[in-house]
Amino acid sequence: MFTNFLFALRERGLKVSLTEWTRFLEVLDRGLVGTSLLRFYNMSRAVLVKRESDFDRFDQAFLDVFGSIESPEEKVIDRILEGLKKVPPREFTDAEKAAMEALDLDAILANFARQLAEGRYKGHVGGSKAIGTGGSSTQGAYGYNPAGIRIGQDESRHGRAVKIAGERRFKNYRDDLVLDVRQMKVALARLRELAREGILDEVDIDKTVDRTCREGGELEIVWRRRKVNRVRVLLLLDAGGSMAPHARLVNRLFSAARDRFRNLKVYYFHNCVYQDLWEDMDRNRKIGTVETLESLAGDWRAILVGDASMAPSELLSAGGAIDWSYHNPLPGARWLEHIRALFPRSIWLNPLPDFIWPTTPTIDAVGRIFPMFPLTLAGLEDGVRRLSRAR
Repeated sequence: MFTNFLFALRERGLKVSLTEWTRFLEVLDRGLVGTSLLRFYNMSRAVLVKRESDFDRFDQAFLDVFGSIESPEEKVIDRILEGLKKVPPREFTDAEKAAMEALDLDAILANFARQLAEGRYKGHVGGSKAIGTGGSSTQGAYGYNPAGIRIGQDESRHGRAVKIAGERRFKNYRDDLVLDVRQMKVALARLRELAREGILDEVDIDKTVDRTCREGGELEIVWRRRKVNRVRVLLLLDAGGSMAPHARLVNRLFSAARDRFRNLKVYYFHNCVYQDLWEDMDRNRKIGTVETLESLAGDWRAILVGDASMAPSELLSAGGAIDWSYHNPLPGARWLEHIRALFPRSIWLNPLPDFIWPTTPTIDAVGRIFPMFPLTLAGLEDGVRRLSRAR
């Protein structure tokens, strides 16, 4: 059965290593999950899954292999919950509470096992021995006992592991779906050039220990400069028109980039880059493309974001800009080629699903100029890896 589980995980795209699988079998061998399928589900996900974006694939594999299984422990709880009658919580006087002597754990568990074996968990209300509600027994709900076991009180319970897996609660974490700000920050964090800058404000543990030993035990603290990310990122964002449905997603990317990079420049364009970029499109604050980008060329990485969907004339013709009051002497493709030459480490992120890219000629044309990636978690991670390469 467990070998089938490994194959099911692999078929779903989870790269479970031999070390992880050995650790998984070791936990099972030690009996750490008992007979609970729910504990087995939580343990196996913790051991075998590296990224939360794989949680949904894990749930599907788990459901394929263990979907028809229920553990005895879960069956017992479900049976008890069916027999409990929900009642308003009972209020006890201080005298009644004081009269209830605390029992040790062995006595509580023995009483629970006895009541369960006798089937005394159906319809009991207000008692002092059976598994019931509104009473003072050591097990039940809506009553009182300082040494009690609460069962079924205001629960929000899934019931069994296969039900949790079947709900696919982590579907939105999939790396082939659009992502949120937190996931973007994690992906962008891989784009870094660390260097020590600034004041001496961080303790160098290794050198402090070494210096202290050399001083015969006299504490000698050695300070060093903190590592900072020196990577420089130029973000060019398509705004308006066909990008309006994707504005929320692009705003998330902007927020994540602003949080991740100290050296970040952001400019806007519409459909394609021409001789002008905008610092603020609403206020029509524009700057020259050539002087702006050439001042950043060198160590800067460029990320262009847009759906690349436009009339072919906007990309391939002089004077093809969609705004009738704006004239571009050079075709948009020439400007994109110039940007690519200035920034060898550059990518294009497209919010449209990649399976529809072949249906739009301009997407293919832009994709011939820039390495293009979908704006999903997997796409962003692939793009960041591309940007991280040496020129």
